[in-house]
Amino acid sequence: MTGEFVWGGGDLDLGTYLARIGVGETVRPDLATLRAVHRGHVAAFPFENLEILLGRPILLDVKALQDKMVAQRRGGYCYEQNLLFAAVLERIGFSFTGIGARVRMGSGKLRPVTHMALKVEADGEQWLCDVGFGGEGLLEPLPFRDGVQAQQGGWTFGIERQSQDVRVLRSLHPEGWFDLYAFGPEERFPVDYTVMNHYISTHPHSPFVSRVVVQQTEPGIRRSLVGSMLVTARPDGSEEQREVPVAELVDLLAREFRIGLDEADGVTLARVQSSGT
Repeated sequence: MTGEFVWGGGDLDLGTYLARIGVGETVRPDLATLRAVHRGHVAAFPFENLEILLGRPILLDVKALQDKMVAQRRGGYCYEQNLLFAAVLERIGFSFTGIGARVRMGSGKLRPVTHMALKVEADGEQWLCDVGFGGEGLLEPLPFRDGVQAQQGGWTFGIERQSQDVRVLRSLHPEGWFDLYAFGPEERFPVDYTVMNHYISTHPHSPFVSRVVVQQTEPGIRRSLVGSMLVTARPDGSEEQREVPVAELVDLLAREFRIGLDEADGVTLARVQSSGT
C-alpha cells in the first residue's frame, strides 16, 4: 500500500475505536495486534441490518461508520463492519487487499458476489480476516492457506481450494464440513463494495430488506435472530430456538445483543416486524 489512505484510515479516530473494542492503544502492524483487534471487533459489534428496516441508507464512509458503530454503540452488516476494520488496519499500517465472496451457506447455487472480506499480511504470512459475516463468522484471522484448519473459540474453520481460482471458507458442523462462502483472486476496492452495498440494501431479493437479521458469535456460543426466530447454538451442534414476540423485540436486542434503540426507532422496528414487510 502507498501512503495514500485508500480505505479512509486518515478519517479514523483510532483511539476511540480501540477503546470501544477493549484493546490498548499500543498497536503495530503485526500478528499479535491483528488477532487482538479482530477478536475485539467481533466481540464489540453485532452483525445487524436494522438501519435498512428503519428506512435509512447504509452509509459506508468512515466518519459515518464511526458515528454509528463506535459513538452510538451499534453494529452493522458486512460492508460496514469490514470497511471500518479496513480503515483501522490501514491506519495501523497493515498491508491488505479486499476480497469479494459468493455466499454459499451450504448451498451449491451460484450466487452473485455480495460479501466482503480481507486478505491481510502479518508476520510474513497472509491471513483471511472477516469481522462481518455474522452468525458463522470467524473470531480471529485464519491462515490464508489451502487445506488449513483451525479452531477458534470452539468453532472449527478451514479453507479449501476447489479450482485454480476458487477457494472456500468452511465451518465444521457435527455432520461434516459446511461451505460458508467462495472467493477468487480478484482484488476489490471500496468502490466495488459501494455497488454491492446498494444492491444488498435495496433490492427486493436481498435477504436483508424484509426481516430483522441480528447475529453475534462468541467463544462457545452463537446467537442469531432472523425474523422472529432466536437461535442459540453451540459448537457441539446443540441449539435452542424460540419465537420472539414483537412486544419483546426491543428489550431482547438490548439484552442479548447490546443494541439500544430510542423510542421512535423501537416503535418503527416493531411495526416493520409485525407487518412482515
